[in-house]
Amino acid sequence: MAALITKKNLLTLLLLGLLAGSLPSYTKAQNCGCASDQCCSQWGYCGTGDDYCGTGCQQGPCNASPPPNDVSVADIVTQEFFNGIIDQADASCAGKNFYTRAAFLEALTAFDNFGRIGSVDDSKREIAAFFGNVAHETGLFCYIEEIDGASKDYCDETNTQYPCNPNKGYYGRGPIQLSWNFNYGPAGNSIGFDGLNSPETVANDPVIAFKTGLWYWMRSVRPVVSQGFGATIRAINGALECDGGNPATVQKRVEYYTEYCNQLGVSPGDNLTC
Repeated sequence: MAALITKKNLLTLLLLGLLAGSLPSYTKAQNCGCASDQCCSQWGYCGTGDDYCGTGCQQGPCNASPPPNDVSVADIVTQEFFNGIIDQADASCAGKNFYTRAAFLEALTAFDNFGRIGSVDDSKREIAAFFGNVAHETGLFCYIEEIDGASKDYCDETNTQYPCNPNKGYYGRGPIQLSWNFNYGPAGNSIGFDGLNSPETVANDPVIAFKTGLWYWMRSVRPVVSQGFGATIRAINGALECDGGNPATVQKRVEYYTEYCNQLGVSPGDNLTC
């Protein structure tokens, strides 16, 4: 099993900085409990207009996404499908008794557009892409935290919007291995936990863990999912894996994705690698 890969993606960092600088200041965070005519922005605030309903919009009448289809994600992510992943993890794995389908479905209630854009086949491909990446990031739901993550420095001291707590570590946790203070801060604001001062919540609460994975997916991966599975890999780990960075890990992600597409009875589409 390959060691888990971290996400210091310079392009993502630059984009986050640009977005943070362009958005207006807000007085308090929301938890995506917006009125029906308001959008929940990528930062977790309620409002209208492009800052809220444009790129990264999580819920509500988002500009960047068509209306959701009638697909039931729960009907696709069956207990049999979920068990097919986690049952491959060794009994000694920490994630074996942490990740559950029930926790995933509870987290999903905060992201009701996930897996519900386009045709039924589009929905199945997005779901397969999510779990294909998750299977690699967690070693088939074996790992809750990044291997040796606590020994690594994931504090970007230049990010003053989300300053590091010197007593906390922002290494990979959860199904998408959320990493860095500039991800923990906004994820916490959006989901409703103290990402900067209590990042360990992601490793202690399975619902929060799945919410961070879905949060990152909807904000950073969903906008490119139509470009093929390779684009989802780039959105998660960028140059660390793509463009020859680590072809073995790219191939492993592709193997999981195509396997899950086969299980769901949908073609994997084009542009599988990055």
